[in-house]
Amino acid sequence: MADVMNLVGRILISLVFLGGFAQKMLDPGPVRGMIEGIGLPGNLIWPVALLNLAGVLGLVLGPGVKTVRFWGLVLAAYCIFTSYFHWQLRADPWQVTIVVKNWAIAGGLLILAASGPGRYVVGGRSQAT
Repeated sequence: MADVMNLVGRILISLVFLGGFAQKMLDPGPVRGMIEGIGLPGNLIWPVALLNLAGVLGLVLGPGVKTVRFWGLVLAAYCIFTSYFHWQLRADPWQVTIVVKNWAIAGGLLILAASGPGRYVVGGRSQAT
């Protein structure tokens, strides 16, 4: 049962990043504005969008323990790093909520990085537990 919950949890966490990918691809303006607002080039949105998509694939489809653990660490760091953007807008209470959400997701991803994918990956079994 724990392995099934691990897979479902990975799928649910990955939805955040899938949504981020879709948002960046379909309506890049707001995120581009946030990126440019802290002095970085707006075109960084495209590699960030691809990072979101790669993270989804790595968490859900990752062929084994090392892949899922790697993407858990990468996406946890991404959540912590992107909190900086929202913290710059902290006069808006919603942005502070996003910071807290990002840190909570990072915590879940760190647990996943520590525990690995369990026995199940979409399309097969992981190579080890």
